Amino acid sequence: MRRLLGLVLGGTLALTGHATAADPSFWKNEWPATDFSQTSLGNWAEVISGGPGKDGIPALSDPSFLPVAEAQGIDAREPVITVDLDGEAPRAYPIRYLTWHEIVNDRIGDVPVAVTFCPLCNSALTFDRRVAGQELTFGVSGKLRNSDMIMYDRETQSWWQQAIGTGIVGEMTGKTLTSLPSWMESYGDFAARARGGLVMAEPAWNRPYGRNPYRGYDSSHRPFLYSGEMPPHGIAPLVRVVRVGDRAWPLSRLAEAKELREGGLLLSWRAGQASALDSDFIRDGRDVGSVRVRDADGKDLPHDVMFAFAFHAFWPDGIWMLD
Repeated sequence: MRRLLGLVLGGTLALTGHATAADPSFWKNEWPATDFSQTSLGNWAEVISGGPGKDGIPALSDPSFLPVAEAQGIDAREPVITVDLDGEAPRAYPIRYLTWHEIVNDRIGDVPVAVTFCPLCNSALTFDRRVAGQELTFGVSGKLRNSDMIMYDRETQSWWQQAIGTGIVGEMTGKTLTSLPSWMESYGDFAARARGGLVMAEPAWNRPYGRNPYRGYDSSHRPFLYSGEMPPHGIAPLVRVVRVGDRAWPLSRLAEAKELREGGLLLSWRAGQASALDSDFIRDGRDVGSVRVRDADGKDLPHDVMFAFAFHAFWPDGIWMLD
């Protein structure tokens, strides 16, 4: 049985994770500027350490980009997060980098964005960084809830749940980030379609980019550092689902149909994208395909392709689009 390697810190891979005291006072030394009196958490025991401390997984800011024609070293099957805003050149953020950094703070035209990837939930979301009249910059807290990354903003030191884009501790409790349309696709598909596009350049960190420290994770029977309820309907916790709002379509259903028109949406699947959570090297991961979600007018919509357990954890009353 392949071993899950769950901590990425200083280029070292190790299996780790432990529950901590169910009391916010436990965190105050590390987070002196966070207002723990404001929170939406009903049970502090839900928050655990993933291993590294604050910024132990270093988020990136203001990355460099290369034209598609000049980018090298990224296999055609490797996944990227594509962000294509009106009037701007499409941008690809390779998962080979986000696996090790999880957050990229960038600016596309006039829009400050946070491109995020939580490997433990397979959640890849892009947010507008403007909230309540402020422009925020995000980092990785090192904390997890329901096995999902808790982000924090450097301006108010508030904590944010990545999967739902909502403040859960501190001054920004209850505030919600605006989700922007983005999607995961193979680098080959991006490069072929967006010939005038830009590709994020390799960061200047000592990391084995292209390697997968979570080898075999998406074939595991149980999520890492998760003790919540498992999905209903006999759905395995680590199968991928396409989430749009509070609805989830099993990826297997979409992959079989190739295209679904339901509830005013057009969901499409295309083969050719490697799983980032399978083999030692991301390029060798099994084919999980790429998903696009559009409205009736063909406009791309915010969505996520996440693990079923995470959908159930954050949308316990969500709708399962099984047939």
